[in-house]
Amino acid sequence: MGGDTVQTAVRNAPLLECLAGKVHPTPPMWMMRQAGRYLPEYRALRAEKGGFLELVYDSPSAAEITLQPLKRFEMDAAILFSDILIVPYAMGQNLQFLVGEGPHLSPTLVDHALESLVPAHERLDAIYETVRLVKADLAPEKAFLGFAGSAWTVATYMVNGEGSKDQHATRAYAYRDPQAFQVLIDAIVDLTITYLIGQIDAGVDAVQIFDSWSGSLSPAQFERWVIAPNARIAAAIHEARPGIPVIGFPKGAGEKLAAYARETGVDALGLDETIDPVWAAANIPAHMPVQGNLDPLALLAGGEQMESAVRHIIRTFEGRPHIFNLGHGILQQTPIEHVHALLTLVKQGA
Repeated sequence: MGGDTVQTAVRNAPLLECLAGKVHPTPPMWMMRQAGRYLPEYRALRAEKGGFLELVYDSPSAAEITLQPLKRFEMDAAILFSDILIVPYAMGQNLQFLVGEGPHLSPTLVDHALESLVPAHERLDAIYETVRLVKADLAPEKAFLGFAGSAWTVATYMVNGEGSKDQHATRAYAYRDPQAFQVLIDAIVDLTITYLIGQIDAGVDAVQIFDSWSGSLSPAQFERWVIAPNARIAAAIHEARPGIPVIGFPKGAGEKLAAYARETGVDALGLDETIDPVWAAANIPAHMPVQGNLDPLALLAGGEQMESAVRHIIRTFEGRPHIFNLGHGILQQTPIEHVHALLTLVKQGA
């Protein structure tokens, strides 16, 4: 991992050591969406400051939210408090988070050309400032993760304007006019590379690419719209900032994970809750760090079922680099005491 290996050793951050290939007897741990609505301190700050986007663009508040879970729990990493739709926002789409409805982008690219958007790259600056503020307060043994959405997932929102169950509008667009869709994918990739390098330069130690909707694609479409763009992003990060790990998280990829692991060049692979750890251990290269993959609903339920699942995951990945995480984001209704119980279980070696 080049120069960053030295930095990792000096900082003694277990999660970064794991990403560099070190096997820990107790896996380091963080949770997707660990900074968010299940925490009363987050809800209090949001009530004081306003809506979600207002929080993201209030850098001191976003930095405070990023650090909140580390003040309450013994997590091994902070993850930047932001959103994957900052990239289309910087590309010139309007972004709103409506109560009870989620994010909305306009104009939708199913009806408008990419060329109609006026780029606003200054919309990335507040995110970089959040990174700098977090980095200044983060303990040296804690890793700091930045992130972006993958080109495919970001494109689904840009085309349709909002999330959907099967990404029908975007999939149809990609089949109907693959050349135009390729232009959109390339534009997202280019800005995502810039954005992630900006996060790295501001202070993150590693980055994760979230591909929340990769499971909706056929194998051939997965190769073109998931593997190829993420390979470009990973290669650009490795060339521009050697030693910075890239974690790929293609949710819903299923058996296509093996090709993703081989062909994208990511340093570590996030596993969603639908992946059998036994299958992953057999089909993902043994040297590749894996991350995951407790079902967020198991954490919500707690108790014996959660404990059994945690032990199975840890036993299955014993002997390889493993970061314990959820298979997707922590749910808003998750009791705080269940998170404490999970951390205790993982830190005690299950």
